[in-house]
Amino acid sequence: MELVDFFMVATSSLGFILVCKNVLNFVKWVWGMFLRPPKNLKDYGSWAIVTGSTDGIGKAMALELASKGLNLLLIGRNPLKLEATSKDIKGNCNNNVQVKFLVIDFEKDKGEEIKERVEEAIEGLGLDVGVLVNCAGLAYPYARFFHEVDSELMNAVIKVNAEGPTWITKAVIQRMIKKRKGAIVNIGSGSSVVLPSYPLVALYSATKAYLAMFSRCTNLEYKHQGIDIQCQAPLFVSTKMTRMTSSMFVPTAEMYSKKCTRWIGYESVVEPYFLHSLQGFLIRLIPEPLFDYFILCYHLYIRKRGRTLEGLQD
Repeated sequence: MELVDFFMVATSSLGFILVCKNVLNFVKWVWGMFLRPPKNLKDYGSWAIVTGSTDGIGKAMALELASKGLNLLLIGRNPLKLEATSKDIKGNCNNNVQVKFLVIDFEKDKGEEIKERVEEAIEGLGLDVGVLVNCAGLAYPYARFFHEVDSELMNAVIKVNAEGPTWITKAVIQRMIKKRKGAIVNIGSGSSVVLPSYPLVALYSATKAYLAMFSRCTNLEYKHQGIDIQCQAPLFVSTKMTRMTSSMFVPTAEMYSKKCTRWIGYESVVEPYFLHSLQGFLIRLIPEPLFDYFILCYHLYIRKRGRTLEGLQD
Protein backbone atom coordinates (compact mmCIF):
# COMPACT_ATOMS: atom_id res chain seq x y z
CA MET A 1 0.00 0.00 0.00
CA GLU A 2 2.87 2.37 0.81
CA LEU A 3 4.41 1.74 -2.62
CA VAL A 4 1.09 2.52 -4.30
CA ASP A 5 0.79 5.74 -2.30
CA PHE A 6 4.33 6.73 -3.23
CA PHE A 7 3.61 6.06 -6.90
CA MET A 8 0.44 8.15 -6.81
CA VAL A 9 2.20 11.06 -5.10
CA ALA A 10 5.12 10.89 -7.55
CA THR A 11 2.94 10.82 -10.66
CA SER A 12 0.68 13.58 -9.31
CA SER A 13 3.72 15.74 -8.57
CA LEU A 14 5.16 15.21 -12.04
CA GLY A 15 1.79 16.03 -13.59
CA PHE A 16 1.53 19.18 -11.52
CA ILE A 17 5.03 20.26 -12.55
CA LEU A 18 4.25 19.71 -16.24
CA VAL A 19 1.00 21.67 -15.97
CA CYS A 20 2.80 24.55 -14.22
CA LYS A 21 5.53 24.52 -16.87
CA ASN A 22 3.00 24.74 -19.71
CA VAL A 23 1.05 27.50 -17.96
CA LEU A 24 4.23 29.50 -17.40
CA ASN A 25 5.25 29.02 -21.04
CA PHE A 26 1.83 30.22 -22.18
CA VAL A 27 1.98 33.29 -19.92
CA LYS A 28 5.49 34.04 -21.18
CA TRP A 29 4.29 33.71 -24.79
CA VAL A 30 1.33 36.07 -24.24
CA TRP A 31 3.61 38.58 -22.50
CA GLY A 32 6.19 38.55 -25.28
CA MET A 33 3.70 38.51 -28.15
CA PHE A 34 1.20 41.11 -26.96
CA LEU A 35 2.07 42.89 -23.71
CA ARG A 36 5.83 43.39 -23.45
CA PRO A 37 6.89 46.90 -24.48
CA PRO A 38 9.35 47.07 -27.39
CA LYS A 39 12.81 48.45 -26.75
CA ASN A 40 13.73 51.93 -27.91
CA LEU A 41 16.07 50.99 -30.76
CA LYS A 42 17.66 54.45 -30.80
CA ASP A 43 19.16 53.61 -27.39
CA TYR A 44 21.51 51.22 -29.21
CA GLY A 45 22.74 53.93 -31.60
CA SER A 46 21.49 56.38 -34.18
CA TRP A 47 22.26 54.27 -37.27
CA ALA A 48 21.04 50.88 -38.50
CA ILE A 49 22.54 48.70 -41.22
CA VAL A 50 20.12 46.61 -43.29
CA THR A 51 21.26 44.03 -45.85
CA GLY A 52 19.02 42.79 -48.63
CA SER A 53 17.26 46.12 -48.29
CA THR A 54 15.82 46.60 -51.77
CA ASP A 55 13.10 43.93 -51.67
CA GLY A 56 10.89 41.90 -49.36
CA ILE A 57 11.51 41.77 -45.63
CA GLY A 58 14.73 43.77 -45.93
CA LYS A 59 13.05 46.77 -47.54
CA ALA A 60 10.10 46.59 -45.14
CA MET A 61 12.49 46.42 -42.18
CA ALA A 62 14.39 49.44 -43.47
CA LEU A 63 11.16 51.45 -43.76
CA GLU A 64 10.06 50.35 -40.29
CA LEU A 65 13.39 51.27 -38.67
CA ALA A 66 13.36 54.64 -40.42
CA SER A 67 9.85 55.29 -39.08
CA LYS A 68 11.32 54.85 -35.61
CA GLY A 69 13.87 57.58 -36.28
CA LEU A 70 16.93 55.50 -37.13
CA ASN A 71 19.28 56.62 -39.89
CA LEU A 72 20.07 53.87 -42.39
CA LEU A 73 23.00 52.37 -44.22
CA LEU A 74 21.46 50.12 -46.87
CA ILE A 75 23.49 47.26 -48.33
CA GLY A 76 22.60 45.53 -51.59
CA ARG A 77 24.04 44.51 -54.93
CA ASN A 78 21.99 46.73 -57.27
CA PRO A 79 22.88 50.45 -57.08
CA LEU A 80 19.75 51.53 -58.95
CA LYS A 81 17.47 49.65 -56.56
CA LEU A 82 19.40 50.99 -53.58
CA GLU A 83 18.97 54.55 -54.81
CA ALA A 84 15.25 54.02 -55.43
CA THR A 85 14.80 52.49 -51.96
CA SER A 86 16.65 55.43 -50.40
CA LYS A 87 14.27 57.86 -52.10
CA ASP A 88 11.24 55.83 -50.95
CA ILE A 89 12.42 55.90 -47.36
CA LYS A 90 13.17 59.61 -47.38
CA GLY A 91 9.78 60.28 -48.96
CA ASN A 92 7.93 58.23 -46.36
CA CYS A 93 9.82 59.85 -43.51
CA ASN A 94 9.66 63.43 -44.91
CA ASN A 95 13.48 63.51 -45.11
CA ASN A 96 13.75 63.34 -41.32
CA VAL A 97 16.28 60.50 -41.51
CA GLN A 98 19.60 60.13 -43.28
CA VAL A 99 19.97 57.27 -45.75
CA LYS A 100 23.27 56.05 -47.20
CA PHE A 101 23.88 52.96 -49.26
CA LEU A 102 26.75 50.61 -50.01
CA VAL A 103 26.93 48.27 -53.01
CA ILE A 104 28.08 44.78 -52.02
CA ASP A 105 27.39 41.51 -53.82
CA PHE A 106 27.47 38.70 -51.24
CA GLU A 107 27.41 36.14 -54.03
CA LYS A 108 30.58 37.41 -55.72
CA ASP A 109 32.58 39.44 -53.18
CA LYS A 110 35.02 37.73 -50.84
CA GLY A 111 34.37 37.68 -47.11
CA GLU A 112 37.38 39.76 -46.04
CA GLU A 113 36.54 42.30 -48.73
CA ILE A 114 32.95 42.58 -47.47
CA LYS A 115 34.17 43.14 -43.91
CA GLU A 116 36.73 45.76 -44.93
CA ARG A 117 34.29 47.73 -47.08
CA VAL A 118 31.67 47.86 -44.33
CA GLU A 119 34.28 48.93 -41.78
CA GLU A 120 35.54 51.64 -44.15
CA ALA A 121 32.00 52.92 -44.72
CA ILE A 122 31.27 53.08 -40.98
CA GLU A 123 34.58 54.77 -40.24
CA GLY A 124 34.52 57.12 -43.22
CA LEU A 125 30.96 58.32 -42.62
CA GLY A 126 31.37 58.39 -38.84
CA LEU A 127 28.31 56.22 -38.20
CA ASP A 128 27.14 55.31 -34.70
CA VAL A 129 25.81 51.88 -35.69
CA GLY A 130 23.48 50.49 -33.07
CA VAL A 131 21.41 47.98 -35.05
CA LEU A 132 22.33 45.47 -37.76
CA VAL A 133 19.63 43.53 -39.60
CA ASN A 134 20.87 40.75 -41.88
CA CYS A 135 17.99 40.21 -44.31
CA ALA A 136 19.78 39.16 -47.49
CA GLY A 137 18.72 35.67 -48.49
CA LEU A 138 18.66 33.31 -51.47
CA ALA A 139 16.53 30.20 -52.06
CA TYR A 140 16.20 27.59 -54.80
CA PRO A 141 14.00 28.50 -57.80
CA TYR A 142 12.07 25.33 -56.88
CA ALA A 143 12.57 22.21 -54.74
CA ARG A 144 15.20 19.71 -55.91
CA PHE A 145 17.36 16.89 -54.66
CA PHE A 146 20.75 17.91 -53.28
CA HIS A 147 22.66 16.28 -56.16
CA GLU A 148 20.60 18.40 -58.60
CA VAL A 149 21.86 21.67 -57.07
CA ASP A 150 24.54 22.91 -59.45
CA SER A 151 27.81 24.34 -58.14
CA GLU A 152 26.89 27.93 -58.97
CA LEU A 153 23.61 27.80 -57.05
CA MET A 154 25.18 25.92 -54.14
CA ASN A 155 27.96 28.49 -53.81
CA ALA A 156 25.49 31.38 -54.05
CA VAL A 157 23.14 30.00 -51.36
CA ILE A 158 26.01 29.39 -48.93
CA LYS A 159 27.64 32.78 -49.53
CA VAL A 160 24.45 34.85 -49.37
CA ASN A 161 22.70 33.03 -46.50
CA ALA A 162 25.63 32.11 -44.25
CA GLU A 163 28.92 33.78 -45.18
CA GLY A 164 27.47 37.24 -45.85
CA PRO A 165 25.76 37.71 -42.47
CA THR A 166 28.83 36.30 -40.70
CA TRP A 167 31.23 38.80 -42.28
CA ILE A 168 28.85 41.75 -41.81
CA THR A 169 28.52 40.81 -38.13
CA LYS A 170 32.30 40.60 -37.88
CA ALA A 171 32.52 44.14 -39.30
CA VAL A 172 30.25 45.75 -36.68
CA ILE A 173 30.74 43.67 -33.53
CA GLN A 174 34.03 45.26 -32.45
CA ARG A 175 32.53 48.76 -32.41
CA MET A 176 29.52 47.50 -30.47
CA ILE A 177 31.87 45.95 -27.90
CA LYS A 178 33.68 49.27 -27.46
CA LYS A 179 30.47 51.18 -26.70
CA ARG A 180 28.95 48.18 -24.85
CA LYS A 181 25.63 48.22 -26.66
CA GLY A 182 24.13 47.05 -29.94
CA ALA A 183 21.51 44.79 -31.49
CA ILE A 184 22.00 42.29 -34.31
CA VAL A 185 19.07 40.55 -36.02
CA ASN A 186 19.57 37.65 -38.41
CA ILE A 187 16.52 36.74 -40.48
CA GLY A 188 16.46 32.97 -40.47
CA SER A 189 13.66 30.63 -41.47
CA GLY A 190 10.95 28.55 -39.86
CA SER A 191 12.18 25.71 -42.09
CA SER A 192 15.11 25.24 -39.70
CA VAL A 193 13.54 26.28 -36.37
CA VAL A 194 9.86 25.29 -36.55
CA LEU A 195 9.83 22.37 -38.98
CA PRO A 196 11.52 19.05 -38.13
CA SER A 197 12.79 18.68 -41.72
CA TYR A 198 12.73 20.43 -45.09
CA PRO A 199 13.72 17.84 -47.71
CA LEU A 200 14.56 18.87 -51.29
CA VAL A 201 15.45 22.33 -49.99
CA ALA A 202 18.22 20.96 -47.78
CA LEU A 203 20.97 23.50 -48.46
CA TYR A 204 18.72 26.51 -47.92
CA SER A 205 17.30 25.24 -44.62
CA ALA A 206 20.79 24.18 -43.46
CA THR A 207 22.19 27.67 -44.01
CA LYS A 208 19.25 29.12 -42.07
CA ALA A 209 19.89 26.60 -39.28
CA TYR A 210 23.43 27.94 -39.16
CA LEU A 211 22.07 31.45 -38.58
CA ALA A 212 19.92 30.23 -35.68
CA MET A 213 22.84 28.51 -33.93
CA PHE A 214 25.23 31.37 -34.75
CA SER A 215 22.78 33.83 -33.20
CA ARG A 216 22.13 31.68 -30.13
CA CYS A 217 25.84 31.21 -29.39
CA THR A 218 27.01 34.76 -30.09
CA ASN A 219 24.15 36.14 -28.01
CA LEU A 220 25.53 34.20 -25.03
CA GLU A 221 29.04 35.44 -25.81
CA TYR A 222 28.16 39.14 -25.96
CA LYS A 223 25.02 39.56 -23.85
CA HIS A 224 27.07 40.64 -20.83
CA GLN A 225 28.60 43.38 -22.98
CA GLY A 226 25.23 44.91 -23.79
CA ILE A 227 24.89 43.36 -27.27
CA ASP A 228 21.63 41.56 -28.09
CA ILE A 229 21.89 39.06 -30.94
CA GLN A 230 18.80 37.38 -32.27
CA CYS A 231 17.59 35.10 -35.06
CA GLN A 232 14.03 35.66 -36.23
CA ALA A 233 12.48 32.61 -37.89
CA PRO A 234 9.43 33.45 -40.01
CA LEU A 235 7.38 30.90 -41.88
CA PHE A 236 6.01 32.02 -45.25
CA VAL A 237 5.95 35.77 -45.94
CA SER A 238 4.62 37.24 -49.18
CA THR A 239 7.78 38.34 -51.03
CA LYS A 240 9.38 37.95 -54.45
CA MET A 241 11.46 35.05 -53.12
CA THR A 242 8.48 33.00 -51.91
CA ARG A 243 6.22 34.08 -54.80
CA MET A 244 3.21 33.66 -52.49
CA THR A 245 0.21 35.96 -52.21
CA SER A 246 -0.65 37.30 -48.77
CA SER A 247 -3.25 35.52 -46.66
CA MET A 248 -4.09 34.98 -43.01
CA PHE A 249 -0.99 32.86 -42.40
CA VAL A 250 1.17 34.54 -45.07
CA PRO A 251 1.66 38.19 -44.07
CA THR A 252 3.06 40.87 -46.32
CA ALA A 253 6.62 41.96 -45.60
CA GLU A 254 5.24 45.20 -44.16
CA MET A 255 2.92 43.37 -41.75
CA TYR A 256 5.75 41.10 -40.66
CA SER A 257 8.27 43.91 -40.10
CA LYS A 258 5.89 45.82 -37.82
CA LYS A 259 5.61 42.79 -35.57
CA CYS A 260 9.22 41.65 -35.64
CA THR A 261 10.74 44.97 -34.52
CA ARG A 262 8.89 44.50 -31.20
CA TRP A 263 11.09 41.48 -30.48
CA ILE A 264 14.50 43.05 -31.13
CA GLY A 265 16.71 42.87 -28.05
CA TYR A 266 14.93 39.99 -26.33
CA GLU A 267 15.16 36.19 -26.87
CA SER A 268 17.91 34.79 -29.09
CA VAL A 269 15.69 32.70 -31.43
CA VAL A 270 12.08 33.79 -31.97
CA GLU A 271 9.01 33.38 -34.16
CA PRO A 272 7.81 36.98 -33.92
CA TYR A 273 4.66 36.88 -36.03
CA PHE A 274 1.63 35.76 -34.00
CA LEU A 275 0.05 33.41 -36.57
CA HIS A 276 3.43 31.89 -37.46
CA SER A 277 3.93 31.13 -33.77
CA LEU A 278 0.48 29.53 -33.68
CA GLN A 279 1.34 27.48 -36.77
CA GLY A 280 4.55 26.39 -35.10
CA PHE A 281 2.66 25.20 -32.04
CA LEU A 282 0.28 23.12 -34.19
CA ILE A 283 3.10 21.70 -36.32
CA ARG A 284 4.97 20.52 -33.22
CA LEU A 285 1.90 18.50 -32.23
CA ILE A 286 2.18 16.41 -35.42
CA PRO A 287 4.33 13.26 -35.11
CA GLU A 288 7.61 13.89 -36.92
CA PRO A 289 7.45 10.84 -39.24
CA LEU A 290 4.00 11.95 -40.42
CA PHE A 291 5.13 15.51 -41.04
CA ASP A 292 8.33 14.32 -42.76
CA TYR A 293 6.25 12.21 -45.15
CA PHE A 294 3.89 15.10 -45.89
CA ILE A 295 6.62 17.69 -46.56
CA LEU A 296 8.59 15.24 -48.74
CA CYS A 297 5.51 14.53 -50.88
CA TYR A 298 4.71 18.22 -51.14
CA HIS A 299 8.23 19.14 -52.25
CA LEU A 300 8.33 16.25 -54.72
CA TYR A 301 5.22 17.78 -56.28
CA ILE A 302 6.88 21.25 -56.35
CA ARG A 303 9.99 19.70 -57.94
CA LYS A 304 7.95 17.94 -60.61
CA ARG A 305 6.07 21.14 -61.47
CA GLY A 306 9.28 23.17 -61.61
CA ARG A 307 11.02 20.67 -63.89
CA THR A 308 7.96 20.57 -66.16
CA LEU A 309 8.06 24.35 -66.54
CA GLU A 310 11.75 24.11 -67.46
CA GLY A 311 11.06 21.34 -69.96
CA LEU A 312 13.00 18.75 -67.97
CA GLN A 313 12.11 15.11 -67.40
CA ASP A 314 13.30 12.52 -64.88
